[in-house]
Amino acid sequence: MARGNTRQRIQDVALELFAEQGYEKTSLREIAEALDVTKAALYYHFKTKEDILVSLFQDLTRPMDELIEWAHTQPHTLETKKEILRRYSEALLGAAPLFRFMQENQATLRDLSIGETFKDRMLAMLDLIKEPEAKLPDQVRCFSALFTMHAGMFLLKDVEGDPEDKRMAVLEVAIDLVSQAHGVKN
Repeated sequence: MARGNTRQRIQDVALELFAEQGYEKTSLREIAEALDVTKAALYYHFKTKEDILVSLFQDLTRPMDELIEWAHTQPHTLETKKEILRRYSEALLGAAPLFRFMQENQATLRDLSIGETFKDRMLAMLDLIKEPEAKLPDQVRCFSALFTMHAGMFLLKDVEGDPEDKRMAVLEVAIDLVSQAHGVKN
């Protein structure tokens, strides 16, 4: 098996176990057993659980970093902000397992550097979609737009319906909030 595929399998299995049992209660031995490999084979790719978690964050948040980088090169218009939300909605699709883990392991994340790094990304996203001198209610609308997109992944997973329709409904609400924050009534 190619090195990249093994690394991906380790990340997938570890994330699944972290989400099911909690990060603290999952051992490297359990991850190795679930993969049917030796601990030595696992160590070849990752030395610690935190190494696995950091690699997951780097891989799954890369689209966010690319979006933030792209957005900094764009005019600070409402149309750009809507496009940021559209692109973010798509980026969240690939990061859904990571967000589930984050939701269920908040205390652990506070103790790891990746929690702070993620918070910094969210603040950067907020700065991109709100006006610099926005009144507090409009700042709340912009923050709520991002929160809506995150919460939509969890809250709507048990609601009946097509996943793409649900994603588009969440995106519509997020765009409405940012539009209202910019004085556009829908």
